Amino acid sequence: MRRSVGVAAASAAVLVVAGCGGGGPQSGGDQKLTGDKIVLGVLNDQSGAYSELSGRNSVKAVEMAIADFKAKYGDKAVTKNISVETADHQNKPDVANSKAQEMYDRKGVDAILDVPTSSAALKVADVAKEKKKLYFNIGAATTDLTGKSCNKYTFHYAYDTYMLAHGTGTVTTEQVGKNWYILYPNYAFGQDMEKSFSAAITAAGGQVVGKDGAPFPNTSGDYSSFLLKAPTLNPKPQVLGTMQAGAELVNVVKQYNEFKLRDKGVGLAVGLMFITDIHSLTPAALAGTTYTDAWYWNFDQQNREWADKFQKETGTRPSFAHAANYSAAMQYLEAVQAAGTDDADTVVKALEGKEVNDLFLRNGKIRAEDHRVIHDAYLAQVKPQAEVGEPWDYVKILKTIPAAEAFRAPSADCKM
Repeated sequence: MRRSVGVAAASAAVLVVAGCGGGGPQSGGDQKLTGDKIVLGVLNDQSGAYSELSGRNSVKAVEMAIADFKAKYGDKAVTKNISVETADHQNKPDVANSKAQEMYDRKGVDAILDVPTSSAALKVADVAKEKKKLYFNIGAATTDLTGKSCNKYTFHYAYDTYMLAHGTGTVTTEQVGKNWYILYPNYAFGQDMEKSFSAAITAAGGQVVGKDGAPFPNTSGDYSSFLLKAPTLNPKPQVLGTMQAGAELVNVVKQYNEFKLRDKGVGLAVGLMFITDIHSLTPAALAGTTYTDAWYWNFDQQNREWADKFQKETGTRPSFAHAANYSAAMQYLEAVQAAGTDDADTVVKALEGKEVNDLFLRNGKIRAEDHRVIHDAYLAQVKPQAEVGEPWDYVKILKTIPAAEAFRAPSADCKM
């Protein structure tokens, strides 16, 4: 599926530059970089449930952004000394907290990227605020990052629970069934997903007839007690809404199919799904499943060309997390290039309000009010196996959700 999308030229941002001898790209003697270098940090899950959807391949995506930035600017680059530090937070908030502090304090990291697992992401936001260093969250979905836990140095880049719920929750309630049973991982992400989906379902005229929080991480991989419960509820749910992600989602779907819940009248809605999940399960296991996606590798020629480069580097197709990490790294580097400094406050000013169209962000804007990065999102559906024309081309895009509709308005809880 290759559809051409008209991408508007990125709007020129007016950059307020402190002590740089003027705006625009700086080079040579005008540089004001700490140690005459830029260090990006990728902090994520490299060994657990979220390692396939992001993990080490997100490090590769950031390295690709650095290479493309250097190729673009050559000798005019603000510095050629750009490196990546990386660490595995193991989906543990305390580990994420200590690794973030180590990155900022000991390893000279200017900006941390990725950080899936909402409980870990919130800890890193606190560290970024304390250290006054930039943080681009890609992998976590909690709306608290742009709500009560927002701060000047944190940008929420790729997606959130509101985007997922008001795409998938609304459409599924209207088109599949109004009675839902929600199964969610019992930590910050899952709790936020349950609230966002419940609100969207109710607004669409449906109801949540039951909900349960499963352990996270679920080391046993067993969801049988929850799945067998669903058909026994009164009224019986027409939709099982699973909010698990990564390897945990794979386990839920396998057991859903094993217990033949679809044959028992309980359809499946997936709150968060990545192309890597579909690849693990095969399209046959998910055919017809509708979900909300932030980006798809074969949406148009621009995406496909980058996905081809990514596949040459990694041997796999990119998830939206990989593309978003590339984009966030590039936007940070562009802001430093324009400002001529890695001073965090100056770079924040350069980013706030910026309108962007790039590989990942279509009709993108970095909101100054809460640092939510808005962009077009997509209602997607998994193809039947018979319609899969090539490996990894598992999805058809049913609808583009405009950026202004895909994300919630700035929250009054955000005190920037």
